[in-house]
Amino acid sequence: MSKLAPFDDLLKQYYALQYHQDPLILDRLNDAQIWLKERIKRTHTTLFSQPQYHLMTQYFLNRLYGGPDFDLLASQIERLLKYAHKAEKLLPENAIKTGTKSVSLAVLAMQLDEQIALQLLKDYPLDQPITDEMMRLTLLKLDQKQQRLQQLALLDDLGEALDKYMRSFMMYAAFKMCKGTAHKYHFDLMYEFIQDGFNAMKPMKSAEKFIKSFTAVERQIIDQVHSGHPDPFHSFF
Repeated sequence: MSKLAPFDDLLKQYYALQYHQDPLILDRLNDAQIWLKERIKRTHTTLFSQPQYHLMTQYFLNRLYGGPDFDLLASQIERLLKYAHKAEKLLPENAIKTGTKSVSLAVLAMQLDEQIALQLLKDYPLDQPITDEMMRLTLLKLDQKQQRLQQLALLDDLGEALDKYMRSFMMYAAFKMCKGTAHKYHFDLMYEFIQDGFNAMKPMKSAEKFIKSFTAVERQIIDQVHSGHPDPFHSFF
């Protein structure tokens, strides 16, 4: 089986999202993701403000938790799958594995956030700004606890993979050799998606340490939301 085969399933999941056909859902999805990213930045101010974590913070917020370029990235992955046999010869296997983990996280984030957007559209006017209380009630109603815990487990797994694979000088050298080919065939964004993971690693001693610090706090917030805490998003400030 092709090493790129998991991307095919991820693309099917991504294109099945309802917001592709409904601009109202897309608008609310954008609102929900803005709220989520701002909440994450507030919660993890101390962690994110450390200079060695700056690039990893951007990788988190702009890649793993969905980003404006993901539609274009998905189309590039779709084209790449048509030339899977050639791509597998060019891209290092561990880069493909790590890229698959990253894309999987991004798709899961979009799925969960779209559920939030749909529930917000049912319960509130489209133009009503999202508040912490609206989000608290929405998360309780959706009961995404297990899915969000799965998301954090996947993040922990990615941290281990980044430390294990992305620090290899040989693999990075092999990956850099693919840059010209990626640009020639207009796979720039996909190349940059993986390269961001490499770049984020450089100033850090351990991606796993950073990610586990992040996920430990996020698990506490999930527990507080589902245990009925009246202010689950601010108790860490």
